Formats: sequence, structure tokens, C-alpha cells
Amino acid sequence: VQLVESGGGLVQAGGSLRLSCAASGSILSNNAMGWYRQAPGKQRELVAAITSGGNTNYADSVKGRFTISRDNPKNTVYLQMNSLKPEDTDVYYCNVNWFVFRSRYDYWGQGTQVTVSS
Repeated sequence: VQLVESGGGLVQAGGSLRLSCAASGSILSNNAMGWYRQAPGKQRELVAAITSGGNTNYADSVKGRFTISRDNPKNTVYLQMNSLKPEDTDVYYCNVNWFVFRSRYDYWGQGTQVTVSS
């Protein structure tokens, strides 16, 4: 499984960015795709996730500002980020995961830098 991310960059506070992630390879149809972020020296944290059925989950810090969506036939997930804040600055990682019986399988992209200037 390969995940290719795009859309990161530098933006001023209050601006917007859209991240995209395309997954390829042997992907179970019943999966979840999402975005995590990680600052140096900190744990990777969930930003937003969406299941193949369309159920979404957001971190409290991004609710109302970020929107996650996906295109199932293309195995692609998007993250629309609006009203960006300097504290949103991080490396953002795309993730796809699924369960086989009780085992979770996770696959990660290489990460894309998002920098929000004040």
C-alpha cells in the first residue's frame, strides 16, 4: 500500500489549504482514511478521519474549521483546512487503516509540511 500526499505549504493565519492523499495497492474496501499531525518531540495526533461509509471524526481543536472528505473509487482522501492558525503548523500524515479480525493494519504517507505564519 502506498500513500501519496500533496497540498501542504506556507499560508498566513486565517488562510486555507487543501491536502490530498491518494492510496494505491491492495486496500481493503472497508477502511478508514485520515490525517494525523506531529510536531517535533510530540506524539502523532489525530486531526480527522473518515470511514468508507462516510462517518467522520475530528479533533476538538479543528472542529468547524477543517473538513475531511473522500472519493472511494479513487481511494483518495482530502482535508480542507480553513481559518488556519499558527498552532496548526505541523507535519501532516495521511493514514489508511483497517481491521482483519481484531488486528489493525495501518499505512502512512511520507508527511507534508503545513506552516501557518502569524
